[in-house]
Amino acid sequence: MALYAELHRHLGGSVVPRVLWRYLHREQSELADRFPNYPDFEDFYTRPRNTLDEYLELHTLVEGVQTAKALPYFIYRLMRGAYIFENLAYLELRYTPFLRTDHTLTQTQRIDQMAEIVEIVGKASQVAEYPIVSSQILCMHSRLPYEVNRAIVDLAAQSDYVCAIDVAGGDSHYAERLDEWVELYAYARSLNLKTTGHVYETKDGCYPELLPHLMRIGHGIQIPLLHPNLLKEVARRGQCLEVCPTTYLKTGTLQDIQQLKEVFDRCFDAGVDIAICTDNAGLHDVRLPFEYESLLTHDIIGFEELQACQDAAFRHAFAWNYEQRPVSMLNRLMNTEASV
Repeated sequence: MALYAELHRHLGGSVVPRVLWRYLHREQSELADRFPNYPDFEDFYTRPRNTLDEYLELHTLVEGVQTAKALPYFIYRLMRGAYIFENLAYLELRYTPFLRTDHTLTQTQRIDQMAEIVEIVGKASQVAEYPIVSSQILCMHSRLPYEVNRAIVDLAAQSDYVCAIDVAGGDSHYAERLDEWVELYAYARSLNLKTTGHVYETKDGCYPELLPHLMRIGHGIQIPLLHPNLLKEVARRGQCLEVCPTTYLKTGTLQDIQQLKEVFDRCFDAGVDIAICTDNAGLHDVRLPFEYESLLTHDIIGFEELQACQDAAFRHAFAWNYEQRPVSMLNRLMNTEASV
């Protein structure tokens, strides 16, 4: 039964290890030769990294595989797993479309091809037997030039498959182009686009200049940890933090999951909403209910706080066009049937 909303999941990190490994061997990829045995590949793909930058290199590996031809294969399996194993009713899938285009083309040709990528992802996400309300968040990227990032914003504003934009590529790399990111976000808001952004994930990724332009904050854990003075303003704006517990252990950002207790406690005290997310479910080999269970079993939150986070996820979902979350709809349906 579909019940949950996932607001922060990367297409590149959504592929579970075995699906990726089988695809590599089926296509006779060079990576298949490097990892003839699955356990070796799973260990390489899912083990923790020392830094966020080292961790993000794995996205580069998957981006090269997720071509226009291959995307339907991966997305069908993603939607199937999200519905059957995670009980998702709603999913926002984020990625950088330029990085899925044909690398042999010119930059202009690749920009033009981005619309095709978005349409492929949009159509492949509509799977009749796994009915999940889904939409896309297009990510600008710290490695891409201004012209490409602006084209990503323009595409997001023109596509019915897209609900928002984001910036990704490691939050420590935004500083030298900060004015550019501020301009692009202001431009996006002028086009009535919804916004989120990977900021305040690491100690080197804290940019107060970007916060006024964001409707949600991708990760944002350093706000309650290092800059709790900002929480009042975050609450006033109605911004929601997209907290992805396993990520911070995989990237070396946090050393122990217990450090998240301060994040949740301070946000709850300040009236700041949190949506619990997976970030890279395949890369972590975890699913959203596991993130819930992990926070509960480590006494980071209780069941009331978990329900508050689940409610917040639907309330802040960019493309959930209903006033209630699915459990409320089901309860109303059951009460109606009982009264007949």
